[in-house]
Amino acid sequence: MDAMTLRTFYVVRHGKAGNPEKWSGDDRLRPLNKKGKMQADELVDVFKRLSVSEIYSSDYLRCVQTVEPLAAARRLEIKRSPSLEFGSGLEGLGEFLGDRALDNAVLSTHGDIVFELVEDLVAREVIKAGDGGYQKGSTWVLEVDEHGVTERARYIPAP
Repeated sequence: MDAMTLRTFYVVRHGKAGNPEKWSGDDRLRPLNKKGKMQADELVDVFKRLSVSEIYSSDYLRCVQTVEPLAAARRLEIKRSPSLEFGSGLEGLGEFLGDRALDNAVLSTHGDIVFELVEDLVAREVIKAGDGGYQKGSTWVLEVDEHGVTERARYIPAP
């Protein structure tokens, strides 16, 4: 496959948020904690040399907050999508990866989806087990073909 035909996606797991057991409100409204806000601010530097065309996020507050500083720095709107919400699985992510109109898009999502992504990448031998993880605030850089299949992936640890 010609590298010129690959499109890039940045799958960002939301930064650290308050403890869900101690949060009495709607989990969708659970915000980033102090460490998570620092991670969100530091993502601007993580992405400094990366091309970003669009930013999508789960509607959960902690996911939106994670990419707010990056969106402000790039003067981009955050587009909210239920496909990136908790429980949407690889199918939700696949809606983006399969969209040929998208390239260099940031996708802010949840640990369950990132965990499934890593498991899939290992199972398909795109990466080796242990090549990266799913820590809060981390990013997976995916290079996908015209069918939305990930050909290459690299892990950027959380700031």
